[in-house]
Amino acid sequence: MIKHPIAPVYDGASKILILGSFPSVKSREYGFFYGHKQNRFWKVIAKICGESTPESIEEKKAFLLRNNIALWDVIASCEIEGSADSTIKNVTPNNLDKIIRNSQIKAVFTNGKTAHTLYEKYNEDGIKDVCLPSTSPANAAWSADRLYEYWEKEIRRYL
Repeated sequence: MIKHPIAPVYDGASKILILGSFPSVKSREYGFFYGHKQNRFWKVIAKICGESTPESIEEKKAFLLRNNIALWDVIASCEIEGSADSTIKNVTPNNLDKIIRNSQIKAVFTNGKTAHTLYEKYNEDGIKDVCLPSTSPANAAWSADRLYEYWEKEIRRYL
């Protein structure tokens, strides 16, 4: 059983919550969300917000808060082989209530189908999520430009 090692990022001004499934091996080693160099999350979200891509963990946290974005994952702990979502078992979900109650969340977005499926299964906050195509490098069917266009269309109106 592996426990989620990264704290959520949010504050009272957060308007949207983006949820992944569980941090990859690279993200766990790096100590922050979307730490794999090939993951397109930071490039896509920075472009949506009209900013340059943040590099350090501190820059990424400041970027999220400055743009009213909360970020976390659906899973608090699970069994997983490597970074493959397809191997996730024995899930304990994160309690999202603290974020929802202490922010201005108007929309929840899930990064990929696994996060979406798990959010639907364990969600108790009553907020329906919007499933976005995964920014993972494993999702080779979606180019960075195509991801940006789709994500931007869904997210922009809430920021």
